[in-house]
Amino acid sequence: MSHQPPSVDLDSGSGRLSLPVRVKDASGVSRRRLLGTAGATGLLLGAAGGVAGHAAATPGSGTPLTSLGSDRSPFHGTHQSGITSELQSHGHLVAFDLTAGTGRREAAALMRRWSASTARLMAGEPADDGDIDVARDSGPSALTVTFGFGHSFFDRTGLQSQRPRALDPLPDFSSDRLDKARSHGDLWVQIGANDALVAFNAMRVLQRKTGSAARVRWQMSGFNRSPGATAHPVTARNLMGQIDGTRNPRPGEENFEKSVFVSADGEPTWMANGSYVVVRRIRMLLDDWEKLSQGDQEEVIGRRKSDGAPLSGGTENSAMELEKTDAEGNLIVPINAHARISRPDYNQGATILRRLFSYHDGYDKDGTPDAGMLFVCWQADPLRGFIPVQRHLDRGDALSQYIRHEASGLYAVPGGAADGEYVGQRLLEG
Repeated sequence: MSHQPPSVDLDSGSGRLSLPVRVKDASGVSRRRLLGTAGATGLLLGAAGGVAGHAAATPGSGTPLTSLGSDRSPFHGTHQSGITSELQSHGHLVAFDLTAGTGRREAAALMRRWSASTARLMAGEPADDGDIDVARDSGPSALTVTFGFGHSFFDRTGLQSQRPRALDPLPDFSSDRLDKARSHGDLWVQIGANDALVAFNAMRVLQRKTGSAARVRWQMSGFNRSPGATAHPVTARNLMGQIDGTRNPRPGEENFEKSVFVSADGEPTWMANGSYVVVRRIRMLLDDWEKLSQGDQEEVIGRRKSDGAPLSGGTENSAMELEKTDAEGNLIVPINAHARISRPDYNQGATILRRLFSYHDGYDKDGTPDAGMLFVCWQADPLRGFIPVQRHLDRGDALSQYIRHEASGLYAVPGGAADGEYVGQRLLEG
């Protein structure tokens, strides 16, 4: 018996058009890997000239939904989406504070509303009366939405006894220059999608759905390279031009689940299959960085800029030869190189899953770019993940003089919602 893929109905202008939707599993890997028709078409149109390109983009011409738009992540599952999902090209991070008079019951109603709207949006469907129609002609575009609870959430809802030990505030670091107004928050939401309008629509829907229960504390937007922009899949680059995330742990590797997701041992039961996320807004001092030669930049990082390979040789994924020296006896990978200091074996085995967005928020009055990284990292316990790594970096990372940590947050992210549940239900109704 043949199986038909799920589909979404789009208004083609002359009727309803049913198009296949590619569903991703919980790890974010597509069940089918297809070359998007947009990539091949773009090459042909570029060679043919502007007239053909305009005609192909005319509304109602019947251009099909490409694989980029049809990618879909599941809302229900063991874990929330947006943790192990592939990086998306557009993202928003938003923190909310509960308003006066909002307690446990109102918070539960809010999470129920948010979960119901998110499930529809991730399936490529409108979010009922809360949808502003910005993305009505788009597919789901790999939309993911992830929810977390801050330390203060438990005080405001009377759930102090359910607050995890690992959610204690992060310690101060000497490199911190934190803006408290853009840090922390009762609730945290991460939105990612491969279409800017889909991502914005999801953010706006959720903000409208808060009603009087919460208000926005801070919001940050970021981006990554678009899928299909390179000839073959490559690790992401940051705004310093460096490949970023080479040593990320990957699903299926030994100890991945143990490093990233919470087990039931020693944790409140509602956090089973959840994770802890640390969020940092890290400004890159690009004017200073770009004054360095490429060779100096590579020594700061410990890897080649061109392909991410360690300075000791090989390819991006080659093991770094930490004791290798040059003809004069100097270490090829400097002792304070970022890639050396951040290694798990230099930090008592501390492992974090990095999932970042770049950002650019304009220029300061003197022309200095306000740009850098929205650093998002996941771990089963920040006391054994982010904190020991950042303490080590704080004491001697060569990269420290070219970056500035300007905002910070730590949130408990519960496991995924089962069918018929909303995110956080086991906490709020347990």
